[in-house]
Amino acid sequence: MTDPVFFEASRRYSALEVASLTGALLVNPDHGDVEISGIASATDGGAGKLVFVEGRRNAGLAASLNAAAVLCTADIADSVPAGVAVLTVARPQSAFAAIGRLLFPAASSPQAITGETGVSAGAHVDPTARLEPGVIVEAGAVVGASAAIGAGTIIAPNAIVGRSCQIGRDCYVGPSASVQYALLGDRVIVHGGAMIGQDGFGFVAGAGGPERMPQIGRVVLQDNVEIGANTTVDRGAMADTVIGEGTKIDNLVQVAHNVRIGRGCVVAGHCGLSGSVTLGDGVMLGGRVGIADHVTIGSRVQIAAASGVMNDIPDGERWAGAPAMPMRDFFRQVSAIKTLSKVRKGDPHG
Repeated sequence: MTDPVFFEASRRYSALEVASLTGALLVNPDHGDVEISGIASATDGGAGKLVFVEGRRNAGLAASLNAAAVLCTADIADSVPAGVAVLTVARPQSAFAAIGRLLFPAASSPQAITGETGVSAGAHVDPTARLEPGVIVEAGAVVGASAAIGAGTIIAPNAIVGRSCQIGRDCYVGPSASVQYALLGDRVIVHGGAMIGQDGFGFVAGAGGPERMPQIGRVVLQDNVEIGANTTVDRGAMADTVIGEGTKIDNLVQVAHNVRIGRGCVVAGHCGLSGSVTLGDGVMLGGRVGIADHVTIGSRVQIAAASGVMNDIPDGERWAGAPAMPMRDFFRQVSAIKTLSKVRKGDPHG
């Protein structure tokens, strides 16, 4: 049985083409015809491969490269072996990603799983749904009454688009994902198993125990939002749950009702955002960050992995710990605890 290759390069690029496409400087013009057929990490490399090395701290990787070409910063160009085409650029990883998207477009945006075009005979699309030309609805998918889906969007097998939902152009709703009570902009990606628009966790105390508070809001995913596999985004209670343009959310994240996330945020896996949390623009949350309800996080804030946030955070700060605090205070506490742990009982000199 042969080893399957899931992604084939769209075509080959020369080092000179890579320089032109990325704005990089080809250090040795004689290497302009060097052919690039794929991408790899700097530690793996290989014939025909483009790699990248970013930062002076990684200069040691440059010296041992085995690759066709490397994107790197100018300060380490002299460390690269003579046979490798050197392309210097301020942000090597960003340039590398741009070429990777050109080489492997199928790996850069989700594709139809069954290879079908149009509406599959095995799908259910309500007669009142409005689909622009070029929409793909794969086998097992369901599109509800009065839903609207824009051109170029793919609804994968067994996905659900609920009644009256609106989905923009060039979107993707992955296998077994569910989109209900939601409005999606253009180029939104909802990966497999994600649940968009289910009830928020809203209950009030009643004589017989918790009683449900009706959740009548919506979910709004603006343009270029990406929602990871098995992530949940609850609809609002009365107002909407809103995720701003260009925000990327990882797998297994919980976004509760009435949360408002700004533009260009990054939320790593296993994070939990409680009800009515607000994130400004450009916020970055490390994995397993938890945020208490009604907390406001300012723009450009960075929160370290596994932090527990109980209080508002002003713009531009970096916090860590549980309970979370400014990062400088967190590391002072860690250092103090390490010092105390070295002191033997009854001996202040350790």
